[in-house]
Amino acid sequence: MVEVKNLVKSYGKVKALDDISFSVKKGEILGFLGDNGAGKSTTLNIITGYLYPGEGTVTIDGEDVLDEPLKARKKIGYLPEIPPLYLDMTVLSYLKFVYDLKKVKTKGKEEHIEKICQKVGILDVKKRLIKNLSKGYKQRVGLASALLGEPPIIILDEPSVGLDPRQVVQMRELIKNLGKEHTVILSSHILSEVQEICSRILIINKGKIVADDSTEGILKKLSQKNSILLEVEGEKEKVLDLLRKIDGITKIFDTVEKENGVFEYTLSFGDIPENTFKKNIFFSLAKESLPILSMKNVESNLENVFLELTKSKPSENFKSKDLAKDSENMKLKGEKRLSSE
Repeated sequence: MVEVKNLVKSYGKVKALDDISFSVKKGEILGFLGDNGAGKSTTLNIITGYLYPGEGTVTIDGEDVLDEPLKARKKIGYLPEIPPLYLDMTVLSYLKFVYDLKKVKTKGKEEHIEKICQKVGILDVKKRLIKNLSKGYKQRVGLASALLGEPPIIILDEPSVGLDPRQVVQMRELIKNLGKEHTVILSSHILSEVQEICSRILIINKGKIVADDSTEGILKKLSQKNSILLEVEGEKEKVLDLLRKIDGITKIFDTVEKENGVFEYTLSFGDIPENTFKKNIFFSLAKESLPILSMKNVESNLENVFLELTKSKPSENFKSKDLAKDSENMKLKGEKRLSSE
């Protein structure tokens, strides 16, 4: 559905995108992650047609965003981080306005808008002024406008930002349901949300793709192998002295006091079999009457993976005036193309 090939984009001397390529298949929910300044927003802006790339191509369901911009854009529904809502309009009048603006062609305008309102859960507020709605409902209205015309591809940029915990859960369920009918690209800093929702994760850092795999695969490949969490009751220094003498331990990481007299140790071990390693710990501590309260493998999560892959210092953010200049150049080129058609 989405094909990105050899994308390059620079703002002055800063290279925001450095020859990145990826594709998104039909029915996928792709989590698109990156630090601020990593090139994430630039990529999304190029895919949605808001920016021109310096080099490379983007095709949307076979339509090139440069050669066929109008056809390509009709296949995308885009919800930016701050939805462009007209606050003095009612929800219904705003959606009718966007419907006409997008030149949506359906059998019935009223029926189509009603269906979208029901899908995103705003039927009960459709006659209210947008400015009187909560943040969560405003996000839903923005999502409804993106869904008008039922585009096959939905791009969501930080859809849960500013929402309360209940609204975050509701938005998460809504995105899951969208994935049953649409291809979804989700950009979010809420990593637990991405881990739960997305079937695949792509991480970008300093303009380059540093990871691209299924959610399960990316966690498995980058998990903390040969590491365990050990919780022991007893004097910390005494326990540490014993641990340093145990065969197989290659490193002792964090030591955290869980409660009075109880400490948690993160241990790494080498090529020794895991069961043998655990037995060595058990018998060594038992011999000194130091009770082990728990011993478990370290489970990796998306937050740990993300921090590991993006720990290098990101490149300098481009200046806003460069973005504005680029957008203006794109606008002028688009107008010239339309006038010549």
